[in-house]
Amino acid sequence: MTSPCWKLDGESADEALRLLRRARFVLMPTHQNVDADGLASPLALMLALRQQGVTAIPLITDGQRPANLSFLPGYDQVLIYGEDELPEYDLLCMVDCSDRKRLGQFYKDDPERVSGSVPIVNIDHHVTNDGFGVINIIEPTAASAAELVADILALWGTELTREIAQCLLAGIYGDTLGLRTDSTTSRTMRTAADLVDAGANPAPIVDSLFRIKPRSTVCLWAKALQNVQWTGALIWTELTNETFKTCGAEPGEGEGLVNFLLGTDGSKAAAILYANDHGWRVSLRSMPGDIDVAALASTFGGGGHPRAAGLQIEGGEAEKQAFLTRAAHLIAGEDPAGAAATAP
Repeated sequence: MTSPCWKLDGESADEALRLLRRARFVLMPTHQNVDADGLASPLALMLALRQQGVTAIPLITDGQRPANLSFLPGYDQVLIYGEDELPEYDLLCMVDCSDRKRLGQFYKDDPERVSGSVPIVNIDHHVTNDGFGVINIIEPTAASAAELVADILALWGTELTREIAQCLLAGIYGDTLGLRTDSTTSRTMRTAADLVDAGANPAPIVDSLFRIKPRSTVCLWAKALQNVQWTGALIWTELTNETFKTCGAEPGEGEGLVNFLLGTDGSKAAAILYANDHGWRVSLRSMPGDIDVAALASTFGGGGHPRAAGLQIEGGEAEKQAFLTRAAHLIAGEDPAGAAATAP
């Protein structure tokens, strides 16, 4: 279990608020294939900043509003890149985004958007975040970005409304699988309890994230499980655009599958390969005591957490197979290419 004794950088949090207050419009782009923490945390900030007279709106960067997150307060106010008109903004606030390249089509269409010409407030809990903001509030031992945001809002003197508490609890539950991962600490649990005391309801969060699945998700998982393969101790499967189309599924509906695969006896890491226009987006997971998948992902230009990480494979079938082969060697503690991924 991670130590609960991290401490918020109060000076950076104060400076972030000063900068946010001076902005005319704050845009909060989410990471691609946004999950509960990645959307709920900026939504909590959106609601909190309104108390400060600040206009801040999250932007889903890859054109998909996840249906399973529709219970989040403020969900209907989120902008969709490529669908809604992009507002004129003078500040970016990026929450739960370890790398600017993870901003989906928003980044791919114009990397200069996040080059630094527009100031960036960077709030994150990924160990691989390189501090790309003019203000960086990064705490890798926080269980979720929402846990970190909860401390920031307390420092700002935010009124913890039921809506804000609901968003923050959803972010914590999403990244800890309902307070079950080894990143969950006593501090995480106390924060969750405080949010429930403020009016947050765990029931719709648990239902939406872990219990209730649309038929399209069951179809997607069925097809993915039929194609499960092993490369060494890496268990993996692939999801193509055609599979999503056949099942009528959204990209986010495949996300829980990697955790399901990880529970397979004999696996030291699990991966889902999502085919895209440039190759494959890879989602990686590992169990406590096994391979550090953040270190593994960084070998291929990705990043994340020791137990949950991701990367992009550029190219075709040969590049995919090269990744799988080398990843298997890294997991086994062997790397012909000379790099290493380590166990914790």
